[in-house]
Amino acid sequence: MKEITARSLPGIPALLFLLAAAVADSLFFIRSASDGSSALAIAAALAGLVIFVSLFGLYMLEPNQTAVLSLFGRYVGTDRENGLRWNNPFYTKKKVSLRVRNFESGKLKVNELDGSPIEIAAVIVWQIVDSAEAVFNVNDYESFVHIQAESALRAMATSYPYDSHEEGQLALRSHATEISHHLARELAERLSDAGVEVVDARISHLAYAPEIAHAMLQRQQANAVIAARTRIVAGAVGMVEMALAELEKNGVVKLDEERKAQMVSNLLVVLCGDRGAQPIVNAGSLY
Repeated sequence: MKEITARSLPGIPALLFLLAAAVADSLFFIRSASDGSSALAIAAALAGLVIFVSLFGLYMLEPNQTAVLSLFGRYVGTDRENGLRWNNPFYTKKKVSLRVRNFESGKLKVNELDGSPIEIAAVIVWQIVDSAEAVFNVNDYESFVHIQAESALRAMATSYPYDSHEEGQLALRSHATEISHHLARELAERLSDAGVEVVDARISHLAYAPEIAHAMLQRQQANAVIAARTRIVAGAVGMVEMALAELEKNGVVKLDEERKAQMVSNLLVVLCGDRGAQPIVNAGSLY
C-alpha cells in the first residue's frame, strides 16, 4: 500500500458557512413552527441534522502532520495540508506525525563475533515518510520500530568482534562510523515496509559484560604492553644498526665480531630497559 494524496477544503470558510447555515436554518425552523407548517419544520430539522453532521468533517493538522482518511475500512487518501480543514464527515481520520523522532534502545547483552558477552545500546533517529504504510501495513508502527531496532542491533553486534585482531578488520570499538552505517542499513531493510525512514543510527553504549570485564581489561593491558615493547625493540635494533654502520663508515674504531656482540648487548640493555642504565667505567681491557 502506497500513500495517495487526498484533497480537502479550507476549514475556516467551511466553518463560517456551516455557522451561517445553522443560523439561517434556526430562523427558518422558528418561522415554520410559528406558521404551523409541519412539512417546512421537518425540512428545517433535517437540514439542521445535515449541518450538525457536517461539523464532524472539520479537523486540524499541525505542521509535519498528516491525516489518513478511510471510508468504512477503505483507504481514501492522505491529507497533508496544514491548518483547519474540512472533508467528508463520514471519513475516519487518523492523524500521523511526520516529525523526526529518536529513542535509545535498552542495554542488550549479546555475544560478539568471537563469542565474548558484551553490553550494547544504540540511539535510533527515524521518521515516517509514508503514512499509509505506517498505518495499514503494521499494527503499531512505534512498537514495530522499537522491536526491529533491538533485533537489528543484536544481528549487527554478532557480526563483528569487540576489538580487531587483524589489520583492516572491522571492530565494534574501533570502527564506529562503519558500524553505524551497517546498523542503519540493517534497520532500513527491516522498516521499509512500515513507511519508516532511518535518519541515523549510532552506538551509545559498548562494554564487556560485567562477568568478563576484568579479564578483558587485563588482556587489553597485556596487548598494549606487548605492542609497546615490540615498537621499542624495533626502534632499538634500528638504532644499533645505525650506530655500527656509522662507526664503520667513519673509521672511528674497528670492532671484531665479539666486540660488536658486546656493544649490541650493551646498547640493547640501555635502549630497552625500563630504568636508566648505570654506567660502569672499565679502565682495563675488554678481555
